[in-house]
Amino acid sequence: MIEFLWPYAIAFLPLPLLIYWLLPKAHRQEAALHVPFFSLAAGFESDNRLIQRRSIIRRLAMVLMWLALVIAATQPQWIGEPIELPTSGRDLLLAVDISGSMGTEDMKLGNDMTTRLAVVKNVVGDFVERRKGDRLGLILFGSKAYLQTPLTFDRNTVRTLLQETPLGIAGGKTAIGDAIGLAVKRLKSRPAENRVLILLTDGVNNVGEVSPLQAAKLAALEGIRIYTIGFGADELMVPGLLFNRKINPSAELDAKTLSEIASLTGGLYQRARSSSELAAIYESLDELEPIELEKETFRPVKSLYFWPLGFVVFLSMILIVLHPVVTLWISSLWAQRALA
Repeated sequence: MIEFLWPYAIAFLPLPLLIYWLLPKAHRQEAALHVPFFSLAAGFESDNRLIQRRSIIRRLAMVLMWLALVIAATQPQWIGEPIELPTSGRDLLLAVDISGSMGTEDMKLGNDMTTRLAVVKNVVGDFVERRKGDRLGLILFGSKAYLQTPLTFDRNTVRTLLQETPLGIAGGKTAIGDAIGLAVKRLKSRPAENRVLILLTDGVNNVGEVSPLQAAKLAALEGIRIYTIGFGADELMVPGLLFNRKINPSAELDAKTLSEIASLTGGLYQRARSSSELAAIYESLDELEPIELEKETFRPVKSLYFWPLGFVVFLSMILIVLHPVVTLWISSLWAQRALA
């Protein structure tokens, strides 16, 4: 359908009539032009009728042009049929530990031993790629927590920035509480049923301004669900002086605190000791129920003002071209009859 953005512009329609009625008419005391053959020209009744018709046509054209200008000023728009926008999805923040301990080579990726961070980049990258329809954000934390990517539908950017993250760029320690606090700050303005944080770490909170449990309580007040993942192998063989010895590279993992964080916020704590277990955890997180938001609609709008404006330009060009032609034709008729 057609709507008018500025319908009140139609009030300018009677403006020419008001000017015609209100302004005083010009009066001449003398003839403006002396024509030697005026008496002869005044007798050309057929030419006079032609001039009158020409004057009527010009006035009609001016009326149509003014009407078109007023219509253009009202800003007519064509409003299309409503189009429903996709509304299913969640707001997911991924908090990834990039402290120095994530450089421990106790993970196997394929047939090669590699660091924990390399496995996280691979598994979480695939998880990000599958989250079509969700808004994703990325928090990286070590001694400090910072937002690497705000919530966005651009999954490629989130995955690329995760892949390009170097080890230890945020410091060598682990600020779990600060990471949760930053997530609360970013998620609290989002719909209450749609706030999810997935936090992965391999250590214990040993730095930061907020303790993990205090931050978790704030998250619970804001309705944010936190899923925590403790990552790292339980056993690692290291070479010794006489023989290899077995150590636990995840001895500092604070599983109790991670479990309490998940419990306080209605989430879930899971333990990943290998790359396959980590992939399985993220696949289980894929089963989170989507949150249905209120349906949003979009109606395409197309401006139509240029059509009446183009008509004015076209009609004015015709008048400009025809005016000298008609005038010259009438003048030639007068001259022919005067010489006859």
